Amino acid sequence: MSRVYPFDEAATARAVIDDDGTLVEWNEGARRLLGHPADAVLGRPATELLAGGRALALPRGARWEGTVGLRHRDGRTVSVWLLAHRLPPHDRHPGDWLVVTPLTGAEQPATGDPLAGAGLMQSPCAVAVYDEELRLRHMNDAMARVIGLPQERVRGLRPSEIGGRPQGEELEQAMLGVLTSGSPLDLKPLMRTDGQDRAHAWLARMAPVRDPEGRVRGVCLATHDITDNYQARQRLQLVNEASVRIGTTLDVTRTAQELAQMCVPALADFITVDLLDPEDYGGEPPARITAPVTLRRAAHWSVLEGVPEAVMKPGQTEQFPAGSPQADSLTAGHPIITSRAAGDMARWATWNTERAERVRTFGIHSSMSVPIRARGLTLGVAVFTRHRRPDGFTADDRLLAEEITTRAAVCIDNARRYSRERETALALQRSLLPRNLPRTAALQASSRYLPAARAGVGGDWFDVIPLSGMRVAMVVGDVVGHGIQASATMGRLRTAVRTLADIDLAPDELLTHLDDLVLRLSDESGGDGSPGEVGATCLYAVYDPVSRRCTLARAGHPPPVLMRPGGRPHLLDLPAGPPLGLGGLPFESAEVDLPEGTVVALYTDGLVVSRDRDGDAGRELLYQALGEYAGSLDETCDHVLHALLPHGGAADDVALLLARTQGLPASQVSTWDIPADPALVAPIRKQVVEQLGAWELSGAAFTAELVVSELVTNAIRYGSRPIRLRLIHDATTLICEVSDTSHTAPHLRRAKTFDEGGRGLLLVAQLTQRWGSRHTPEGKTIWAELPLYEEGL
Repeated sequence: MSRVYPFDEAATARAVIDDDGTLVEWNEGARRLLGHPADAVLGRPATELLAGGRALALPRGARWEGTVGLRHRDGRTVSVWLLAHRLPPHDRHPGDWLVVTPLTGAEQPATGDPLAGAGLMQSPCAVAVYDEELRLRHMNDAMARVIGLPQERVRGLRPSEIGGRPQGEELEQAMLGVLTSGSPLDLKPLMRTDGQDRAHAWLARMAPVRDPEGRVRGVCLATHDITDNYQARQRLQLVNEASVRIGTTLDVTRTAQELAQMCVPALADFITVDLLDPEDYGGEPPARITAPVTLRRAAHWSVLEGVPEAVMKPGQTEQFPAGSPQADSLTAGHPIITSRAAGDMARWATWNTERAERVRTFGIHSSMSVPIRARGLTLGVAVFTRHRRPDGFTADDRLLAEEITTRAAVCIDNARRYSRERETALALQRSLLPRNLPRTAALQASSRYLPAARAGVGGDWFDVIPLSGMRVAMVVGDVVGHGIQASATMGRLRTAVRTLADIDLAPDELLTHLDDLVLRLSDESGGDGSPGEVGATCLYAVYDPVSRRCTLARAGHPPPVLMRPGGRPHLLDLPAGPPLGLGGLPFESAEVDLPEGTVVALYTDGLVVSRDRDGDAGRELLYQALGEYAGSLDETCDHVLHALLPHGGAADDVALLLARTQGLPASQVSTWDIPADPALVAPIRKQVVEQLGAWELSGAAFTAELVVSELVTNAIRYGSRPIRLRLIHDATTLICEVSDTSHTAPHLRRAKTFDEGGRGLLLVAQLTQRWGSRHTPEGKTIWAELPLYEEGL
């Protein structure tokens, strides 16, 4: 093994021993120490050099040091301090041992030796020594450069007197602690010294200086400029904070504002975030941009209160031509840094005189434009500017801005995609919900729908459905889940409810059919042949203003709250029923009396259940809000939402339907028992005409007489006794109902030319606004509605 050194190799005695104790290297220094030439010892056991015939035991670790007696060539024993290192293995050979000892350096330095003081004065580390009064005694050239003053000028001053800043006082107090405790101390101040143009990060290491007796006689201060490490840690911390603080919501504007606030003042003194409008590009941001570019201000932030540097306000749009920092960075696809020192700020400042004026007013000297890109799409641009900080943007600043902006871009794109889907689902939801509730003689109604604050549009719905006989159905439901799928399912269920309501099914029967539909929807939603997960709850109620009774059934839905006139709000005790989609389980109906003026509240659980309270606590708030009812259902709806959702948002979407019942006076209803004799139909027609005259509805008498004649005749001919005729009217409608105990439903048929019958129901259909039949516990009822025009009143 041969080594080449540019200095005297013989100043160190050096030998190499292999793993079996054989000497394999011996240098000139070893010969000088023991007198043995290399050819006399190489290849022989190293134990032969040990005095007294001692055996050689190789160390187990990687290093060994100690004093041993070695045999000199002239026979005497030499006591030598040795340092042994284990060398790395090579060529499948275990590592050898390198054994060395110095032959020089033990003598005292000569007087005037230039190296004796070079350790302090010429060290690259800034070092200063202070006495017991913390006054400067010595400092090296590096410390003089840090302070910016020569040693002979500041010798005798304390640190606070040299620095003249609060950091100097802090340093002096720390040194005083070292002086009194005798323990070393590290300090990491951030300060600007007189020899620097900006603040640097320092590591100040202080240690006590002791005399031969161990008494503390002063303090040694060594400082290291750790600005690069400090800035690297700051950048890493800023990136980590950006991951936490940016994208806390799925709101595009809020996310852009979080990006702006994150970077001020850590990276810039003023920042603007301008985004493209996807509608200008067919709904999706483009991959590449060409100037001019129209941008919308999403957010901005500044170290100055009120952001006076901004020309645009959030929400405003502006077209940026080629040559502007926004357009140039977007078209280039990478960040662009401009500065007054480089002379390239004046070029883009000329395209907008107002911006140029702001640049002069606030002393903006550096700008950095960073495209906001995510998933291959360009979303906008963030412009960082500096005017309070004297330093311009560096390459490290550019990398940091790109990293933070890239993270923010993903959050902005997520928020944009979520907002687009939410708006689509909300538009679908609104198109499926009733725009206006129908006006009926049975009740007055008002409603509200609120999408979830975070989860977005769900499957909550409500409806008011006019039924035959002046009755009205009220329904509220909740589909499990959120988004477009939930809204679409809601639409199908609402349509199904209206269809089933048209055939006048009882509430429990209607929910049974709806349960079957949800089961089919679950089967259809399974993508891999397995059933999907479609679930819903529903409450269905039918109110009759003639009897003032309401029949209700629910499928896992919260029961309604009732407030009768002069009473307090309370929960209606109603059989719960299973949620829709389980299948095979029965639903139960309940019937209650509702005096005229009773307020009925139907709602989804998003109104009363939240993260902060359970359903019972929410219902107590609902009772209190309804108890403050002042007469207007619209105002009461708003009051309920404000009381239960004071911040205007809920964890789940909310549907609320308030109804105030109205009764139909007995004077507007007339009933006849019909004998099963066709010959007695004429007297019945006469009584109907007389009753219409008493109601001042003679204008409708001719049509009503024909309709009653056909319906009564059909009931006598095809129905079963007893047969009953009922007339009901309000301000706009006259209803003719004929009931019998037969369960056979009538149907239209096309009569042939010479048929004597078969045209009765066809005539009824032509003369009335609408007609139909409904099953009752006793049989069926055929009904027909006639409009009451003003001239007929």
